[in-house]
Amino acid sequence: MGITKANQPHSSEQWPNGWWVTRVAETGSTNTDLVKLGADGAKHHSVLMADFQSAGKGRLDRTWVAEPGANLLVSLLFRTNQTQERPLHQFTQMVGMAAARACKHLTGVLPEMKWPNDLLIDNKKVSGILAQGAPGFVVVGIGVNVNWAPPDAMSLAQAAPSSTTTPVALLKNMLSVIDELEALSPEQLHAQYSASLATLGQSVRVEMTTREFIEGRAIEVQSDGRLVVLDDCAISHHIDTGDVVHLRAQ
Repeated sequence: MGITKANQPHSSEQWPNGWWVTRVAETGSTNTDLVKLGADGAKHHSVLMADFQSAGKGRLDRTWVAEPGANLLVSLLFRTNQTQERPLHQFTQMVGMAAARACKHLTGVLPEMKWPNDLLIDNKKVSGILAQGAPGFVVVGIGVNVNWAPPDAMSLAQAAPSSTTTPVALLKNMLSVIDELEALSPEQLHAQYSASLATLGQSVRVEMTTREFIEGRAIEVQSDGRLVVLDDCAISHHIDTGDVVHLRAQ
């Protein structure tokens, strides 16, 4: 396992300035590993990329799987004392928006963002995000289906068969976009996130961890990250955790 740092002359992979990237062939979970490295003092903008994860997890404790070497499996560490003061959920928003814009730049296809941070193409999942907080830093893990997807999901190769890209190229582009987004104030970032969110204005079903669900129209994302859903009885529900289904395609 070697560390590839930005602008190292002997490195075959040049990363944007200020990012410290480690790439490994296999690990259990990049999030778990990077949280441990963060507790041991890993730098702001440390990144751990794996060609394969044997214990990758998505939101709500779901398993995230991918064929070895096919997809982007990566975690990013942000030290909160080295960034603008902002709520922690905005780091996941930045990573999600950066991934969507990188997909557009490299393949011509712009995924839709489903609250809170899933990326969809043709209403099928192409990317998921899981964040873990720790004292003084947050680690944001993301998986993007670049060249492979399970049957119920979508890959960039399927969505844009004439435009080929790689996990490394996607990550490089993402890091540059994150640099741009980090320069925004929390208010500016919230405005961009809200504008990027395909969920707003749609009829949705929000499946809760209690096995209950709420149906209505998604009308707003608040600055604290909660989704506001207006049901048929004109009651507003403020949701901080749940699985959203866009009902337009059903």
